[in-house]
Amino acid sequence: MSKQEIWEIVKKMTLEEKAALCSGRDFWHLEGFERLGVPSVMVSDGPHGLRKQDDKADHLGVNDSIKAVCFPAGCATACSFDEELPERLGRTLGRECRAENVSVLLGPAINMKRSPLCGRNFEYYSEDPFLAGKTAAAFVRGVQSWQVGVSVKHFAANNQEFRRMSGSSNMDERTLREIYLAAFETAVKEARPWTLMCSYNRINGVFASENRKLLTDILREEWGFDGYVMSDWGAVNVRTDALRAGLELEMPGPCPENDAELVQAVRSGDLDEAVLDQAAERILDVVFRYCGAQVPQAVFDREADHKIAVELEKECAVLLKNDGLLPLSRGAKLAYLGGFAARPRYQGGGSSHINASRVSSALSCAPDGVIYEEGFPADRDVIDEAAFARAVQAAKEADAAVIFAGLPDSFESEGYDRQHMRLPDCQNELIRRVLAVQKRVVVVLHCGSPVETPWADEASSVLCVYLGGEGVGEATDALLYGDANPCGRLAETWPMKLEDNPSYLNFPGCEEGVNYAEGVFIGYRYYDKKKMPVRWPFGHGESYTGFAYSNVRLSAGTLADGGEVTVLVDVTNTGARAGKEAVQLYVADRTGTPGRPEKELKGYVKLALEPGETKTAQFTVNARSLSWYSEALGDWYAAPGQYELLVAHSSRDVRGSVSLAFSTEKRLPLRVHRNTTIGALLADPRTAPILKAAMSRGKPLFGGEEQESAAAEAITEEMSRQMMVNAPLRAAQLFLGMSRGEIEALITELQRAVDG
Repeated sequence: MSKQEIWEIVKKMTLEEKAALCSGRDFWHLEGFERLGVPSVMVSDGPHGLRKQDDKADHLGVNDSIKAVCFPAGCATACSFDEELPERLGRTLGRECRAENVSVLLGPAINMKRSPLCGRNFEYYSEDPFLAGKTAAAFVRGVQSWQVGVSVKHFAANNQEFRRMSGSSNMDERTLREIYLAAFETAVKEARPWTLMCSYNRINGVFASENRKLLTDILREEWGFDGYVMSDWGAVNVRTDALRAGLELEMPGPCPENDAELVQAVRSGDLDEAVLDQAAERILDVVFRYCGAQVPQAVFDREADHKIAVELEKECAVLLKNDGLLPLSRGAKLAYLGGFAARPRYQGGGSSHINASRVSSALSCAPDGVIYEEGFPADRDVIDEAAFARAVQAAKEADAAVIFAGLPDSFESEGYDRQHMRLPDCQNELIRRVLAVQKRVVVVLHCGSPVETPWADEASSVLCVYLGGEGVGEATDALLYGDANPCGRLAETWPMKLEDNPSYLNFPGCEEGVNYAEGVFIGYRYYDKKKMPVRWPFGHGESYTGFAYSNVRLSAGTLADGGEVTVLVDVTNTGARAGKEAVQLYVADRTGTPGRPEKELKGYVKLALEPGETKTAQFTVNARSLSWYSEALGDWYAAPGQYELLVAHSSRDVRGSVSLAFSTEKRLPLRVHRNTTIGALLADPRTAPILKAAMSRGKPLFGGEEQESAAAEAITEEMSRQMMVNAPLRAAQLFLGMSRGEIEALITELQRAVDG
């Protein structure tokens, strides 16, 4: 349906109908109007499965939904480091939505993993906005290929469950733009999602639902978003304020009091009816995109999609450590220990909880002859000495032990945050006792976020399957025995302990809110800047084969603002098995700009390589790849000068680099005054020549013929240089013997050069 036809419908709607359209008919449906030919369409929770509930008012996963397929959760999906995988997942879910008459799938969830304690981290992709944004864009393209919309969530800065409905996420503009909005920006610009879902929380004191800067100025006017914004369920504070800010749809419905509020606001002149008309048009546009689409007949084949879930998880699981024990031999005498072997935890709790059509366990897939002892249950923290003794004895008698550990359902869920980063005590204790009698131990972890691993140095191998969906058992079996080669990479850093996390002193905050005092330094940006030991770094993951990097090169050694260059590197499989390598590109600022991370991810590509085969990974770099967000400029900015482009296996495993010279006419604003530092003026190409000329005419306070030796003179010159660089311009009166009038004249000349 054309825009003009939609506007004709809006013109025929009563004021009450337009208000009703801007809130749900019920918990899952939008309002329809038979007399106008407007159907009532359904939305459904996602994002790693279809949680369709036709007649249940439930947004927390308490009541059953239809039988569906549970795919790997976001925490696992992002570890694929492969845009093709989330797009394939999206296409599968889009087809399922079409088959079940669902117009919008609520997801993906792409908030940053600021702290490992956030109860909803299992849904989120990464601590890195570039990886999260690219993964989200691919997922969106996949779902919407079936002309089914998505609702990218939660916009924005929703990084904890504590006080999530009222607390304020407080941060500076640079942090908001670089870390907490960047993934949404990528998804909007590259994949054009039909809807976005605003978060519950406030941002710097303003509710996300009422934040015009967020919902209109940035989302629509800067990024070009052309869909509608819906609220998270119950996230609206004041309805008229939300509508003015740019929130079109309040969910769930019906909301008769809020509808009446909108009607009264229009009639009293407090709300321009054109604002309500625009909201109605945006909602109807998405409704008719879905209803008028010409797509193939869709079938929800749960058995076929279960197999897809298995294949996806094989690509997502991360081999964190392997001293050579893996892959196992199916003929070996093995002991499977831990309750997760029989009852894997494969998804998180809350609104994304899927009523899985079937679930496989590692034990159900195990070869004949594997001995199983529970040791500890999967759902609680209890030490049963008799069960421990049986498990330890089985491990002692086996060729190797595989311990299936992880976080129980009660540890991770929407609605509350974790209290610590430890596994249940019973699990750590059994692992410790087993390692005392058996050195050949594999630990398989089922969790949605990092855990402390005090036994990691002693265990032979550690495989993290995260929350791998309903096919996790089959995928784990294939990975343990080498039928599949692990190729997942960590989408988040695993610190040694909780206290190492940069948000530790500012999480979860207090009743009023939380200060994001670490700024842009979250995840590997913090750990790498501090050169802090971590358990496993961002981007890390091992394989049953090896990869060599060579011949790193650039299409050009210089880059001008507005252009782009290509980075290429050859990668060779040096082992005897076929495997996949996730090649990562990081950018390091070598211009001397303060406050920048050591490196930032700006590209990744996954190469499938046969033994001995070589392929070339290719990345595109432009000015945005080099940039940071300047509040003074109100825009993204990269200083002219040298940048290093790093090709790497992880943030801590750089395999090669090339240098790039960047040039730009863009400059940061500068107001020259008596207290502007000499160093800042020398660093700016507009002012440096003028200041250097003035300095050459001055009379240095230090140095001269009275120096006793060349060494003493060199020391004095360095002292003078360091003192002057950090001194304000007014200090030229002391250091260079300039008069007050000469300094004022110099300030005028410098400001003229800045202003052009």
